[in-house]
Amino acid sequence: MPARFNGRLSDLLGITLPIVQAPMAGATTVDMAIGAALAGGLGSLPCAQYTPDQAREAVAAFRAAAPGLPVNLNFFSHQTPTPNPVAALAWRAKLAPYYVEARLDPTQTPPNAGRAPFDEAFCAVVEEIRPEVVSFHFGLPDAALVERVRAAGSRILSSATTVAEACWLEDHGVDAIIAMGAEAGGHRATFLPGYGGQLEAKLDMAAQPGLFALLPQIVDAVRVPVIAAGGIADPRGVAAAATLGAAGVQVGTAYLFTPEAQIPAAHREALQEARDDNTMLTDLFTGRPARGVANRLMLEQGPLGEGVPPFPTAGGALVPLRDGGESRDFVNAWSGQAARLAPRDLSAHDLTRWLMG
Repeated sequence: MPARFNGRLSDLLGITLPIVQAPMAGATTVDMAIGAALAGGLGSLPCAQYTPDQAREAVAAFRAAAPGLPVNLNFFSHQTPTPNPVAALAWRAKLAPYYVEARLDPTQTPPNAGRAPFDEAFCAVVEEIRPEVVSFHFGLPDAALVERVRAAGSRILSSATTVAEACWLEDHGVDAIIAMGAEAGGHRATFLPGYGGQLEAKLDMAAQPGLFALLPQIVDAVRVPVIAAGGIADPRGVAAAATLGAAGVQVGTAYLFTPEAQIPAAHREALQEARDDNTMLTDLFTGRPARGVANRLMLEQGPLGEGVPPFPTAGGALVPLRDGGESRDFVNAWSGQAARLAPRDLSAHDLTRWLMG
């Protein structure tokens, strides 16, 4: 039976189907966003992995292939941490045995490019290309930047992992809220009461609600449309979200199985073996908790580790150990808990249509 939504999200964002293709940094491609958009959903581009010029190029390619259709530019709202050479050295020392095992020099690690937060340069890009939708992860950037995005004519979305975060986002003027359950793959969007030390992070993760508990409580607490995210990978999940009051859904993991996804071989292999009980929340790969398929590093050092450098600086020291994306032991294979439900043979376009039943 097709899912029944109230039309609020489609009206707000100018889409035919209330499906948001998740903007997965490192995995989403322009072709994936185009496929989702041509099917009637909202195509999303992960701008945290782009430079401003790359964002311009990606939007130009999208608009050339999907003229007149809305596009979502997604940005991270984290604060760039102050360099801490002592913490970096301690982290490399913890990883040193793996370097020795792989016959690598633990003192020679590449710089970590990390993910870029939304700033003046990215805001200028938004003002220049005027995307229909701008979404944020980890709360919102500075209020002055948000107002400039709004003045550019973009609808603003952001993710909440608790009712308190959803209310905060509504109070700060977002147009729709993504309710992100604990089942979701990739980085947790947690930003209240403030992402602090490791103990606080572990307590935050231990208290994270699942989508079925979170979604109806957020729907009851706010007036703006709510988008459900986490553990939705087939039409049954979409229909359940509609029943619980969602105006639409955001789907990520299922799109990782499409041919448009750009992920290393080890990630694809891990996804094929992903189950309901073998993904974990871990901060070892980036410094912020994210859900992925369990591997050696997570089992031996975490999954939430001690002394992990702050986001996004933890990842650089792991790059040499990944062996070009071939070693599952050290690759962050992001996945939600419902990966097994996702089809294996659909394009991004066909997956978007299939999700609606």
